[in-house]
Amino acid sequence: MEVYLDNSATTRCFDEVAALMTQIMCEDYGNPSSLHRKGVQAEKYIRYAKDVIARNLKVNEKEIFFTSGGTEADNLALIGCAHANCRSGRHLITTQIEHPAVLKTMQHLEEEGFRVTYLPVDKKGCIRLEDLQRAITGETILVSIMHTNNEVGSMQPVGEAGALIKGMNPKILFHVDAVQGYGKCRIYPKKMKIDLLSVSGHKIHGPKGSGFLYVDEKVKIKPIVFGGGQQSGIRSGTENVPAIAGLAKAVEIVYGNLDAEVKKLYCLKRAFVEGVQKMDGIVVNGHCDETGAPHVVSVSIRGVRSEVLLHALEDKDIYVSAGSACSARKPQPSATLRAMGIEEDLLGSTIRFSFSVFTTMEEINYTLQTMYDIIPMLRKYTGERGSRRR
Repeated sequence: MEVYLDNSATTRCFDEVAALMTQIMCEDYGNPSSLHRKGVQAEKYIRYAKDVIARNLKVNEKEIFFTSGGTEADNLALIGCAHANCRSGRHLITTQIEHPAVLKTMQHLEEEGFRVTYLPVDKKGCIRLEDLQRAITGETILVSIMHTNNEVGSMQPVGEAGALIKGMNPKILFHVDAVQGYGKCRIYPKKMKIDLLSVSGHKIHGPKGSGFLYVDEKVKIKPIVFGGGQQSGIRSGTENVPAIAGLAKAVEIVYGNLDAEVKKLYCLKRAFVEGVQKMDGIVVNGHCDETGAPHVVSVSIRGVRSEVLLHALEDKDIYVSAGSACSARKPQPSATLRAMGIEEDLLGSTIRFSFSVFTTMEEINYTLQTMYDIIPMLRKYTGERGSRRR
């Protein structure tokens, strides 16, 4: 049995998505900027994708800009808005547990002279609204808070944060990285006071290299990619029509049966958490219940290095992650776990399990049984005991 439990890193494409993309690449392959029939057909796919996503978010079609994924969307939101609004102030706010696409971009802006405040989180990986309130100053122009953490599944109070930010100063822009949250819950930017929202297609069973940035029509933003002026000049470059159409198809499928699939994911999560908690020396990081994301479980295994367990599970055809797949090939100490105050000796012993609509209870049970079998042997091999406490 092959068990893929690394869905926070990427997901398997829906068959319908792959079929549609193949049709576009092999038959409807025109450039959407071309004036002939092939170009018009390609443009129709883009217009339809904008309509699908805009209706899903309850926003206007002209507020959707397609990108190559979440990283580009985050870069465009942060750099584009910082540059466009710097005359109003040079202070930015984010959190200590953001994805590298946000953290590295913030560091780049610091090098340009912007000042960045990094909000701490509690032991469950959530920000405190009072910390956000204290951080906002008259110089603040943008706040960026992720919707769902990619490592531990903590879900931030973005709705409450949006209300707080706009209540203090309606001109402050609010960006949300929703790469892990989109497709797992309903997000309505207008209602939640979100000005910019980043999404990646390959996290919701769409293609890699696809994504979008929602930008409220009132937001001032500058492009970071220059060229032919496509997408109102905000994101130049010939549109990736197969990926855009595939992304829209994935959105349709995911949100067409969202409630049932999320319920199933929480059922799988509960079974998995209950199973791992029966083992000695196991710590589940973050929220174990429905206050956390339905598809992510972070587990620290005392006495077993994460890469050792990862490869031991791989030998049994179980695929998991030792951290964020977007940081480096070699696992690094997790900034998220450090910010949560996880014990130092557990930082290198943490594995992320992440589920999808394709995950079955049979796969969960097989994974748990495999862990029951191999973890005692791995501890014995390394000379550690799972019952040891600090």
